[in-house]
Amino acid sequence: MIAACLIAAHLTTGSFGTRPATVSGAEPVGVAARGGLFESASSKQRREAVAAFPLDRLTPEARDRILRIAESPTIYRKLPTQSIQCDRDMFLFLTRNPEVLVGLWDLMGVTNVTVRRTERYKLDAQDGNGTTCEIDLIYGDSEMHVFVARGSYDGKLTTKPILGDGVFLIRSDYAEDVGSGTTVTGTLDCFVKFDGFGADLVARTLSGLIGKSADNNFVETARFISQISQASETNPAGMIDVARRLPQVEMPTKKQFAGAILTVAKRSGVGFEEMARRAATGHAARARLDAVPPGTAPSGTTPSLR
Repeated sequence: MIAACLIAAHLTTGSFGTRPATVSGAEPVGVAARGGLFESASSKQRREAVAAFPLDRLTPEARDRILRIAESPTIYRKLPTQSIQCDRDMFLFLTRNPEVLVGLWDLMGVTNVTVRRTERYKLDAQDGNGTTCEIDLIYGDSEMHVFVARGSYDGKLTTKPILGDGVFLIRSDYAEDVGSGTTVTGTLDCFVKFDGFGADLVARTLSGLIGKSADNNFVETARFISQISQASETNPAGMIDVARRLPQVEMPTKKQFAGAILTVAKRSGVGFEEMARRAATGHAARARLDAVPPGTAPSGTTPSLR
């Protein structure tokens, strides 16, 4: 639900858009976990997640890359299901452009993570503490996104770099309600595979701690995505101003974010009417609607945007 960039950057090295469902434990994958009489609930979830990958829609190279990790991961974890109030287009935009979330946190001064988009569907990320990661969006539609990451950690906690790969399957569905808007329900399955026996052993030992940290980050990120959508409804002029000032985000993506904000505001009507009134009366917070191309939106405790 993305911020897949952040989850990938931290989970792959082990340093790391409510109603939580039952949380399954992180599964160090071994012989007993591969099936049979003693198969755990977590291993069943893992097999179901592997079966959900849209393999028939991927290139052979992408299929091989995913299955090499997902069929024999060091750690598998299904993060707690989240249900949030969020505009559908805003949710999709933020899932596909996680650097916007990082930029917002950077603007608030609550993160050391840096992100750089290197290609249309590829990002590089660093956490400032020795973790680096390259994240690819391999597949995406309105109900499923697949991210693949390659990461390394070379910080104070190790004598030599730790390398690893991750696959992250985000699934989402949407429920519309006339009174309360759109409810987005999302799940995130994480498959992490470490290079080398030593790193693999450490990861299995610390799998519970890693999993709880990932759970917390997923819950807080989902809540933050909901806040972005709600702020876009009630204060679109202020949110567009924030979009223009975002660090770590390229100008085309800033314009798309502004377009997504306007889409949310128009659908809600409340914030858009107030923005139009301010623009008409010349208030200092007026929004230059003509500067944003229409239709640009693609189909610890986190500070509030309000």
